[in-house]
Amino acid sequence: MIVPLATRLSVVEEYYFATKLRQIKEMESAGHHIINLGIGSPDLPPSQSTIDSLVASAADGRHYKYQPYKGIPELRAAMAGYMQQHFKCSLDPATEILPLPGSKQGMLYVTMAFANPGDTVLVPDPGYPTYTGVALMTGGRVLSYPLDPANGWAPDWSALAQMDVRGVKLMWANYPHMPTGAPACEPVLNDLVQFARKHRILLCHDNPYAQLGRSEELLSILTCPGAADVAIELHSMSKSHNLSGWRIGWAAGSPEYIDALGRVASNVESGMSLSLQHAATVALKSDRSWYERLRTEYNARRSLGESILNDLGCTVSPGQAGMFVWGRIADTSMDAAAVADRVLENAHVFLVPGIVFGKGGSGYLRLSLCSPVPTLDEALSRIRKSISSSAGRAS
Repeated sequence: MIVPLATRLSVVEEYYFATKLRQIKEMESAGHHIINLGIGSPDLPPSQSTIDSLVASAADGRHYKYQPYKGIPELRAAMAGYMQQHFKCSLDPATEILPLPGSKQGMLYVTMAFANPGDTVLVPDPGYPTYTGVALMTGGRVLSYPLDPANGWAPDWSALAQMDVRGVKLMWANYPHMPTGAPACEPVLNDLVQFARKHRILLCHDNPYAQLGRSEELLSILTCPGAADVAIELHSMSKSHNLSGWRIGWAAGSPEYIDALGRVASNVESGMSLSLQHAATVALKSDRSWYERLRTEYNARRSLGESILNDLGCTVSPGQAGMFVWGRIADTSMDAAAVADRVLENAHVFLVPGIVFGKGGSGYLRLSLCSPVPTLDEALSRIRKSISSSAGRAS
C-alpha cells in the first residue's frame, strides 16, 4: 500500500461479525449449512401497506430528486405521532425530530456534534460496540462504565461514583438493553437523567428495541423529569417495523440539540429516498395489532432460544426484551468464546460470545431470534445431537 491509512483506523478493530462471517462463508463453501444465530437482522417482512406505499411512490417519476436532510413534514409528523401514541411523549415534529438514515448514522452525528477530540465518552459495559468505535474514530476517549447483572443490568452506580467523570461530554445508554435484554424501567431512566444533569453530560439513549418487549414497558427517556435539558433519544425502524435494510430512524430531543445534529447531517448527506419516506410514514401509522403480532412471534422464538442456551449449560434470566437471548454459562471455568467456536464447529450453529460486547459480557452467550421457529428447532436439534455425540465419545 503506497498511501498510509488514517490514524483513526489504528484505534478500532474490524467488526467482530465481519471476521466471523468470512469464516462462515468458508465453511459453507466447504459444503456445510450454517445456522446463523449471531446477527440481529430481522427476517420478517414489513406490513403489506408499507410495501404497497413504497411501490406506488417509486413508480412516480417525480420522486427521484434529492430530498431535504430534515425529511418531509409528513414523515416527521408520523414520527411525532408514533412517539405520542406509544411512548406518551409529546414532540414538535418541526423542531424536535430529525429523520436519519438509520440510528447507527445518528450515533456518528451525535458524537460529531457534541464531542471534541480528546473529550471523554461514557459507554456501557457490556454494550453495543459501535458506541466505542464511533468515539474512537472521532478522536474521543472512551471510558466504560459497568452494568450490574445483580440489579437487572442497571448502571453500577457505586462503581460510577468512584470514576473520574471530569471531561466526560457524552454518555450512551440503551434500554431495552442490547445484548443483555434488560427491559426499560422508569427508575433506571430517571437515575440516568439525574446523573447527566449533575455532571452536565449529554445523555444519548439508544432505543431501537422497545417494541420487542412487553407493551407496558414502552418508555422514552424524554418523558423523564429534566430530560429535555440533557438527553437525546435515537429510534430505529429496523427492529420495530422490519425495515433494517431501508435504513430509517430518527433522533428526538430539544430544538437546540436537534438543530446541532441537523448541521452535521446537512454536511454529510442529501436526505433519504422520498419513496422510503412515504413508506416509513405508512409503517409508523400501523395499528397496535401489528406490534402485538410482532411480539407474539418473538415470544415463540424466545422460548426456543432459551431452550438452546439452557442445553448449552446457560442460565437465562426471565423477562428479557429485544431480539436476542442472553445466557450466563453456569460453569465459570468454561470460556464463552471457546464454547461458541465449538458449537459452530460441531453443530454448525453460530452464536456470539458476550465478550464481544465488553468485559462485562465475559462468561455469557448471545443468541439472535432473527430466524423462524423451524430454523430454531433445527438449531436445537443439532446442538442436542452434538452434545450427545460428545458425551458418547467421552464415555
